[in-house]
Amino acid sequence: MSAVPISTLAHAAIGEAHRVKALLAPSYAPEWKQWLEELGFVAGEHVAVLARAMPGRDPLVVRIGQSTFALRRAEADCVQLLGEDEDASCLAAAPATNGHQGANHA
Repeated sequence: MSAVPISTLAHAAIGEAHRVKALLAPSYAPEWKQWLEELGFVAGEHVAVLARAMPGRDPLVVRIGQSTFALRRAEADCVQLLGEDEDASCLAAAPATNGHQGANHA
């Protein structure tokens, strides 16, 4: 196990490809976990930050699977990312996503 803290989407570099490890909602907004899952932020899914608003770097433009969303930094900070020294084998304990490709939108 790495001593490096788990990186979150809020701290990801623009254009850098990552995979979701887990979601950790803050105690003041526990509903964010379910909301993010419904958008497609599930363990193993590919994710990247495409842009950040200026000034203040909030919100972030994020691609998850084939969908693009704007997230506030506080929301993006809930999305934990796999570290460089981690691989998909650490996702075995995560619930199966059965090919989840993100949320369907009307």
